[in-house]
Amino acid sequence: MNLLTVLLLSLLSAKSLGALSNNTGVNQIDLKKLLILALPLIIKYMTNNSQSQSGLSSLFGALGAHQNRGSVESQIADADTEDGQKIIGHILGDDKDQVVDELSRESGVDAGDVLNVLGTIAPYIMSGLSAATESAQSQQAAPAGGFDLGGLMSMFGAQPQQEPEPAAPSSVDGSQLLNALLSMMK
Repeated sequence: MNLLTVLLLSLLSAKSLGALSNNTGVNQIDLKKLLILALPLIIKYMTNNSQSQSGLSSLFGALGAHQNRGSVESQIADADTEDGQKIIGHILGDDKDQVVDELSRESGVDAGDVLNVLGTIAPYIMSGLSAATESAQSQQAAPAGGFDLGGLMSMFGAQPQQEPEPAAPSSVDGSQLLNALLSMMK
């Protein structure tokens, strides 16, 4: 099972949906539709953002700042929605309003509620990605001062197009990791 599936299934569990519904006021049926549409889109935007060095640095910084390892439902119930709104703003950038409107049309959920839901789940998504990255790094022997992206990608079930040389974090293309996540959605 790939990381996107794990994140999505954890958000779609009865307990998680209950906590999200209680936190946002959106009914669980609409939440399911919204989450199925939104999560792959968020990952896609994260992938696009990580193709620049500043986007990659921002992603790694955010992953380091979001290391809550509590249950999904507790993370949702206790979500810092202000932080979540900032995360969504960074991920979606100038497209935020357009994406929220599109998700609203496709899911039938009010645009204000879509934004609230995204802000509520964003810290959990970052914590989930952080945990997966941490787990992958602990399972591989990264060279001193380096980061073996190929080993990390293999943890997600993807193979890099060519075996990357171990590199310092400043020269790693983080889009490869997120592209690996996206490729597993097919």
